[in-house]
Amino acid sequence: MSLPRNTTVLIVGAGPTGLASALSLFHHGFKDFVVVDALVKGDNSSRAIVVHAATLEALDVIGCGDELVSKGTKLTRMDFDTRTGMLARLPFDTLKPYTRHPYGLVIPQTFTEHVLGQKAASLGVTVHRPHRVVGMKVNADDTNLADIRFEDGQVITTRYVIAADGARSTIRTIAGIGFADPKSDRGHEFTTLAQLAPADVTFNNLELNNSTFRGVMSKNNFFLCASLPSTYNEYLARETGKPCEDRIFRIACGAPVEEGPVPHAPSKAYIQNLIDRFGPLDLSSDPSVNPSGKSVCVKEIIWSSRVRTHSAIADTFFTRLSLNDSSKPEGAAILFVGDAAHIHSPVGGQGMNLGLRDAVFLGEVLVKHIKVTESIPVSEADHILTTFVSERRTRALEVIGFTKKLLSVGGMKETNFAWWLPITNVTLRDWVLWILGKVYYLRRQVVWNMSGLGRR
Repeated sequence: MSLPRNTTVLIVGAGPTGLASALSLFHHGFKDFVVVDALVKGDNSSRAIVVHAATLEALDVIGCGDELVSKGTKLTRMDFDTRTGMLARLPFDTLKPYTRHPYGLVIPQTFTEHVLGQKAASLGVTVHRPHRVVGMKVNADDTNLADIRFEDGQVITTRYVIAADGARSTIRTIAGIGFADPKSDRGHEFTTLAQLAPADVTFNNLELNNSTFRGVMSKNNFFLCASLPSTYNEYLARETGKPCEDRIFRIACGAPVEEGPVPHAPSKAYIQNLIDRFGPLDLSSDPSVNPSGKSVCVKEIIWSSRVRTHSAIADTFFTRLSLNDSSKPEGAAILFVGDAAHIHSPVGGQGMNLGLRDAVFLGEVLVKHIKVTESIPVSEADHILTTFVSERRTRALEVIGFTKKLLSVGGMKETNFAWWLPITNVTLRDWVLWILGKVYYLRRQVVWNMSGLGRR
């Protein structure tokens, strides 16, 4: 496909964050942008599965919130247990005074991307595929512009680049922006959850509770099980041509590092082994252990993957190209959003949510910058962008800190608490969580932190 030769804004990456950036620009009356993506079609993997209240409010702004809600399942409560007993119940209705979305929305990321893509297409926005960026330099005739070169030799000249091209961002690499854990000296010594094995599965037992979203804490590990909406079955049937009648569940479990890396696409046997060892007993394939006296087995793997729980953040979310070896920032403005700007553990469901909010809020700020530069020098107008990205980077650091705290609780390494107290820290953790789960204020605070309403 032939690309336009010029545009004001080039959006690199058409995942949820890139599409939300485009929709936000369009919502604020700006249409001179081009969206490109390196893939032939959108990613069909599931990945993130929860859209939180603050993100739904942001998506309301660009006209996607209600459509997304109609496709997902409203999560009104999260359960946290041990393998054999209850720890805490976290009700989302505590958010009712603060938002029109007092719930978490369970909807797979690929479905979220599909809804955003349909909205963009309905507005006449084209995603140009597949076009992979391989080079970027200051335009020879106008130093406020940049020439973006693609693998097929085509070039787009642009004033702004929105890098929404993921954790391995080509734009970030070419621009020379560092990307590291803000507290890399700690490593993973504070948690056993250095790697996770997520999978979308069906079970052979139709009597399973389809409405629960629960986390299970065990010694040195954490297990998650969530029922996905039936609309996801319909979506997969349309996309793959293979109907699936059974309810699909998202499973995610820590995989012990000492047992080696998680396979690229874990098998049914691999996932079943994790469930039997770390999941709730009512999902065990061993009938002698399962309280129902029946064997519950994974019937089919719809999708599986592996995830590292490390964190990283770009040194800056905004830069300009340098001309040759000059240290003076020139060329197009480059802004990083989503995984190109920050990554962190999926625990707590914050990654895609923060990226979507980055993108929606950027649209308004970028349109303001474009208009202001019509009357004042770019160097003076750039404070609009530097102020915005400073705020977004602060939010990202807060989220990274929050997810690390969740990791440290869910993946607590079992040791003796103290020589004078003959219990382990894991047992003490479970006692504390059980007690805290009885305190309304503390339950509300955990839900508030996950919702994103306090750190939009």
